[in-house]
Amino acid sequence: MPKPPPAAETRISTDLVQALVNEFAPHLSNEPIEFLAAGWDNEIHRVGDDHVLRLPRRQMSADLVVNEQTWLPELAPTLPLTVPVPEYIGKPSLGYPYAWSLLRWIPGVPLAHSPALAQDQLVQDLSGFINALNVPAPEDAPENPYRGVPLSERDEKLRESALECGDLIDHDTVIELWDELVATPAWGGEPVWLHGDLHPLNLLVRGGRLTAVIDWGDITAGDPAVNLSVAWMLFDDEGRSELRKEVRINDHAVDIHTWNRARGWALSLALTFLAHSEGAPTMRRMGHATLAQVLR
Repeated sequence: MPKPPPAAETRISTDLVQALVNEFAPHLSNEPIEFLAAGWDNEIHRVGDDHVLRLPRRQMSADLVVNEQTWLPELAPTLPLTVPVPEYIGKPSLGYPYAWSLLRWIPGVPLAHSPALAQDQLVQDLSGFINALNVPAPEDAPENPYRGVPLSERDEKLRESALECGDLIDHDTVIELWDELVATPAWGGEPVWLHGDLHPLNLLVRGGRLTAVIDWGDITAGDPAVNLSVAWMLFDDEGRSELRKEVRINDHAVDIHTWNRARGWALSLALTFLAHSEGAPTMRRMGHATLAQVLR
């Protein structure tokens, strides 16, 4: 049966956030602090009107946040949407064991919680962003064993997630489709930049437009199909077709094998959402919506 998202390994209180601000960003020490959200990997606390602290809550995410801090300053100028470049990198202190980031506040609402956008505009905004990522990544780009790898390396995890989903899914139908998709030829081109976790909670909307992409902890390089898996999270058949027409990978159209691998990634991620959806209604809603599109 589904289980809750991963538990925090480190308690992060408002008092701790205030103490870290006092020590490392004293110019903000008189600003009010407000807890905003706790995801799988990090907590977000707002500091005044213009800043947030992003603090890892697990050791695994502490390792990932270093990738954000290292690579986003370099990647941000190449992207058409706003991304959370660290303004300051905080050190472990006051009993808190991980590096953390002070970021500028990015206005907007997660697409998962916003009114539906005009599909044609969303296609244009999203394809422009994906195209900017779909270029060869440097050889020293961060590695991630859970993203960008061949679908076959997701096989064991997918079957485990399918069992954990219980009666939330039609198990036989899901596995039959997975067996078909996992046999798709692997990506043979150069690894491209991957956001790694492109879904409606990490896409910010403002004024009816997609304006920012947040949560880059899974940034890595690999198969561009991973970036395209979001097509099954946001669009119907027509919208997906339009997105595919607009996307380019190293100036080439999206071939059928890449498109099928993207569908496989969408299936895998949908099951991950559902398998960890206990007490997480938005995650369950995203999982069901994505799976319904994948199975069409």
